[in-house]
Amino acid sequence: MRLLPLLVLSLAACAPTPQNWAASWSEHAAKDRIMLVRTTPETLGHRRLIHQSNAHPDLDQFLKRKGFPDFIAEASSEDRQYLILYYLDSSLAFSGRTRRSPGTRMDFDGPYPMTGHECSLLRELQRSSEAGSH
Repeated sequence: MRLLPLLVLSLAACAPTPQNWAASWSEHAAKDRIMLVRTTPETLGHRRLIHQSNAHPDLDQFLKRKGFPDFIAEASSEDRQYLILYYLDSSLAFSGRTRRSPGTRMDFDGPYPMTGHECSLLRELQRSSEAGSH
């Protein structure tokens, strides 16, 4: 239930990234959204995850251990960044937090069990995105 408010804010963030993704992959475009992570066609979520893992080596190591999530959500405050990673197959989510400067440590919490409702909503977003990309 803790993660559901982020889901409601983000229904539009699952679309594939346009070819000129450089203008749309900014932190501003990703803020307070849940984003599908897919490589082909590449999504904003995938681009942001790559960007964040390059900026924070702890995230890169986490992804090497756990694999890429199906969805991510980003939020930030004045001096902090927050990231939630959603893994649908295991129905688990992890949260990460860090300072806003590149190279700073990212601390992780979790796993948190996702509710059946959260999983259903994310799977539906995933299906509708796949149908829209063909």
